[in-house]
Amino acid sequence: MKLAPLSSVLLASVLAASPVLAQPADLVVWGGPVYTNATPATAEAVAVKDGRIIFVGSRAAAQAHLDKATTVLDLKGAALFPGFTDSHAHLRGIGERELQLNLEGSKSAAEVVARLKAYLEARRPAGVVFGRGWIETGWPEGRFLERGDLDAVAPDQPVLLGRADGHAIVANSAALKAAGIDEATKAPAGGEILRDRAGKPTGMLVDNAMALVRRLQTAPTEADRRAAFDAAFKVEAAYGWTGVHSMSVAWDDVRLLETLNAEGKTPLRVYNAVDVGQAGPLLAEGPRKTGDGLVVTRAIKMYTDGALGSRGAALFEPYSDAPGTTGLILTPPERMREAMVRAKAAGIQVAAHAIGDRGNASVLDLMAEQKPDGLRWRIEHAQVVRPADLPRFRALGVLASMQPSHAIGDLHFAPARLGDQRLDGAYAWETLIRSGAVVAGGSDAPVERGDPLIEFYAAVARKDLAGFSAPNWRPQEALSRAEALKLFTSNAAYARFSEGELGTIQVGRIADLSGFSVDLMTAPEAAIPKGHAVLTVVGGKVVYRKP
Repeated sequence: MKLAPLSSVLLASVLAASPVLAQPADLVVWGGPVYTNATPATAEAVAVKDGRIIFVGSRAAAQAHLDKATTVLDLKGAALFPGFTDSHAHLRGIGERELQLNLEGSKSAAEVVARLKAYLEARRPAGVVFGRGWIETGWPEGRFLERGDLDAVAPDQPVLLGRADGHAIVANSAALKAAGIDEATKAPAGGEILRDRAGKPTGMLVDNAMALVRRLQTAPTEADRRAAFDAAFKVEAAYGWTGVHSMSVAWDDVRLLETLNAEGKTPLRVYNAVDVGQAGPLLAEGPRKTGDGLVVTRAIKMYTDGALGSRGAALFEPYSDAPGTTGLILTPPERMREAMVRAKAAGIQVAAHAIGDRGNASVLDLMAEQKPDGLRWRIEHAQVVRPADLPRFRALGVLASMQPSHAIGDLHFAPARLGDQRLDGAYAWETLIRSGAVVAGGSDAPVERGDPLIEFYAAVARKDLAGFSAPNWRPQEALSRAEALKLFTSNAAYARFSEGELGTIQVGRIADLSGFSVDLMTAPEAAIPKGHAVLTVVGGKVVYRKP
């Protein structure tokens, strides 16, 4: 029997009832669990078009988004997450670490000296030699570095070696002489010159006293800075970071990053917090960003106090292992207040460094005066806080920008610095989250290594990489894996005003993705820091893929 042709009306109704053809994707990622920002894994595949996510779901359904132009990446069992963001790092410093004398991991003062000697012999550098990354915790010498250590291999050439926390430098005798530092030199406000029993400088300069020798260093050229940023982007992408909140940024570096962006040389998202001393243009003009949104400058960075390891963190009561000091206030409250007033008027986020309980209380008091509704002001580190002050973060709408790896390094000396009672408010991630505060996670690289898997492990294990935790190191402050994931994804996005675009894997969002060889949500704790990044995608572009 011959069938009559379909009428135009009937044909239209048939087509309307048919499934809509799926949009072809530029990129499809599958082959491992996909965590959209929830647990357990809720998807098997992600499809991306024009930099945004167009599909999240099963591998079978993702097939509909393939065509001959689609790039398909197989995770081969690795796990995919929303793009990890480091909410506190120093981007140029990360690159400089790769290019300068790196003293990370030195197990003794003798090893530092040996590394310095090898560096000098191999490179024969002219002028002042600068290195960084040493920390005396666990050293057999049981002390800070001193000028005499360095003099043994560099008697005539000025040498400056920065402690890992960035809050202290040891200078050799040649550097002290070149800077005019002797027994009569007074430390500037907010700084300290450590001295021996005879009153002579040991070479250790803490916090604002570092400025006395910093002037010996030659300012980096634009070529130096470009090389540092290039190295930093490569390191961060290979770790799986899709973005960085870069702290204490020089204004010239803001302009350079914008230039690099115009040249197509900023593969990751950079959110700048400008050093308050150079923030005049930002406070006058307001927030700024590049056309593609990869470089955003919307915050200023201020320093309230120093670091716990070098006893510069400001405490209400004296250090338990140094009763003669309560730490240092680096910026007088009246200067911080003035900067906050200007920032509020300009719609600028404030990121205030505070580590000790007195430092944190001071910043909270100042922020309470200003009532910066909607500006998401932040305290960077928030390491030691009086328990009574912890609920104030939520009450004031102040974000806690914290770095979990600090707790697994500091556990080896913090109990001695603070005594047991003050540990109740130390590295109190879970208490802050339970109170309703937003906690954003970062690394403070190059102070710490900057590996997101170490940061995630530290957050959930609260143990060092060998599995050790100090007695009574408040294990109840460890986070669940779901909480830890939010630190580096959705909370990090919120901390930079991007929660509507970043931080989760869902249709319509920007396609920032991080793939790791280890499933962070199910793997044994000890396996987490042994993993590595396998894939980093920023705005739908693959910026790193492990060979």
